Amino acid sequence: MATLQGVYADLVGQEHVVETLIKAVQSTRTGEETQEMTHAWVFTGPPGSGRSSAAIAFAQALVCAHDGCGTCNECRSAANGAHPDVEIIRTEGLSIKIDEVRELLTRVSWAPSMGGWRVVLMEDADRLTESAANALLKAIEEPGNRTVWLLCAPTLHDVLPTIRSRCRHLQLVTPSTEAVAQVLQHKDGISPVMADFAARVSQGHIGRARHLAKNEDVRNTRNTIMKLPLTLQGISSAFAAAQTLVDLATEQATTAAELRNEKETDDLALAYGKGATGRGMATGGSKAIKELEKEQKTRQTRMIRDGLDAALLDIATFYRDVMMVQAGSPDALINKELEAEINAVAAKTKPQNTIKKINAIMEARTNLAHNAAPLVTCEALMCRLAKQ
Repeated sequence: MATLQGVYADLVGQEHVVETLIKAVQSTRTGEETQEMTHAWVFTGPPGSGRSSAAIAFAQALVCAHDGCGTCNECRSAANGAHPDVEIIRTEGLSIKIDEVRELLTRVSWAPSMGGWRVVLMEDADRLTESAANALLKAIEEPGNRTVWLLCAPTLHDVLPTIRSRCRHLQLVTPSTEAVAQVLQHKDGISPVMADFAARVSQGHIGRARHLAKNEDVRNTRNTIMKLPLTLQGISSAFAAAQTLVDLATEQATTAAELRNEKETDDLALAYGKGATGRGMATGGSKAIKELEKEQKTRQTRMIRDGLDAALLDIATFYRDVMMVQAGSPDALINKELEAEINAVAAKTKPQNTIKKINAIMEARTNLAHNAAPLVTCEALMCRLAKQ
């Protein structure tokens, strides 16, 4: 595995993408127009491949005097959203609406303030509503001087055809288990055994692998989820498993959101004068707090759905392992810790039924992505999985 340097150090297994980005940045230093650099890019790849990390690294390199050293003030400020010429759009809601895009276009219409590039990075371009995507299209068709648009999405099909036709496409791949394990060991100081486990069960998702390796509670929650298929003996157990799944996702989302919500509310109230001498908060304070609470509720809903989606992917790996045993490849298990249980399930079920269960899980994920009720979706899924 080649050693990546500077802002590209975390892009595990993406050497082909890094090479393209380095050439593009270098071409901007010559002052001549080349085919290496363009005004709009779209980064695609499966979850955990690092598409957002690649786009952020590119943004850092464009505003860095040293082509992305990773240590200068420009690189650090670009990464955390504090650079005046780098705009990073992260949505924590279920979609990006047209009002947000119009506000963004107003902010980025000015020329770069530091004389380099103005970079606009949208991490969830697949969450644009149709009207928002059409508003964005006009900006990409008529880009400002030295403005670069970086869009991230799971696949090209998640981006409006008229937008993707005007962008240069970079496809990221899922890094190998070995590559992720090496990063966890050498960069995060994780033990070899834990690094191998986290890399294997995260299926190349380096962010999730790091989270699993460092958090025992997360590992315990995953262990509970992975044993749910073993409890499915009938309708009643299916409904109980669905309730457990939703409860775990809700608990995780609530725990993650509570401290953040409290701090955001306190900071906003303080900005409107709460606690100061006088009559309390300034005019508009109560309305602003209500708007914030609405945004926080939307964010928590998305966190619950994201947690359920991750849990369903974990359950899918269980049935994938069952399929591998039934296909005569028992050495390729993801969940080696459950080998005995997987062998037992594989022995008493037919391969075609295993495939049907994997397809049912994928259908449930699609339904959740289309805002189906989480509990009802999980109950329907568990009833299908309970069938032998």
